[in-house]
Amino acid sequence: MSTLFNTTMAVLAAALTAAAGAAPQADLPARLAAHVRQIASSEHNTSTPAALEKAALYLEATLAAQGYAVRRDEYTYDGRRVRNLEVSIANIAPGKRPDHVYIVGAHYDSAPGTPGANDNGSGTAAVLELARMFKGVVPVPGNELRFVLFVNEEPPYFGGEGMGSRHHARALKAGGQHVEAALILETIGYYSNARNSQRYPPGVSAFYPDQGNFIAFVGTLGSSGLVRKTVAAFRKASTFPAESLAAPSFVKGVTWSDHTSYNKEGYDAIMITDTATMRYPHYHRGTDTPDKLDYASMSKVVEGMASVIQGMIQAR
Repeated sequence: MSTLFNTTMAVLAAALTAAAGAAPQADLPARLAAHVRQIASSEHNTSTPAALEKAALYLEATLAAQGYAVRRDEYTYDGRRVRNLEVSIANIAPGKRPDHVYIVGAHYDSAPGTPGANDNGSGTAAVLELARMFKGVVPVPGNELRFVLFVNEEPPYFGGEGMGSRHHARALKAGGQHVEAALILETIGYYSNARNSQRYPPGVSAFYPDQGNFIAFVGTLGSSGLVRKTVAAFRKASTFPAESLAAPSFVKGVTWSDHTSYNKEGYDAIMITDTATMRYPHYHRGTDTPDKLDYASMSKVVEGMASVIQGMIQAR
């Protein structure tokens, strides 16, 4: 190999390590907390359009300040004009489409009647920080990494055609894009070491701890390979407790986020979650406020996910 090639690869490896947060970032808990306060201190959805717009503008401004060109993915549903937000990093030859697209996403709207600090200010804040960590990182040729923030995940849109992720996934499929994996961050901010603080769907509890102190990698049987791959990569990179579940779609909770929109289009997709209603006492309540979250634990999850993503976009 040439000296220039070796030097280039060494510089790239160093950039990946620094950018993707392989070393702990001391300010990450405070950064996450600041995002959650800005995004999720009041209810924000199509019933409160001014608050939803305020959240969207904050997300756009934050990503732009990181050096990204933010794409507005706008659409109209039920007479309401709404938008997803997307930024990307890619290593694609001019005029070519990516061989492999990796999506890291979260919804930024809140359920009716709640500020949605954990659901899903936590996931939204994580996507912002992951985007910051990866800015300037160059994937291997042919790979593209997209950070996407979805609107309209919560009721009355949940499970229907008005979901932002449904709109996004359909467009990718129509465009013939090859989505290798979609990693959806959903409600990742609450942890407890108390006994019996964790609940499970029927028939599952015998295989898992009763303490709600872990992050979970969850998918349907169709994405079981991605579940295994991501939890293994997370455990290799982080000491933070992690569990996984790949189960039929009828199992309670397995399809409860934006990853299902990608599954419907035949793409591998999973949810990364603190298990939401099976652990969090403030789920979909007015008390889901920024002070309830464990930002130190959140930061460990984000750092671990940075290593998972890094391994994916460096593959091939």
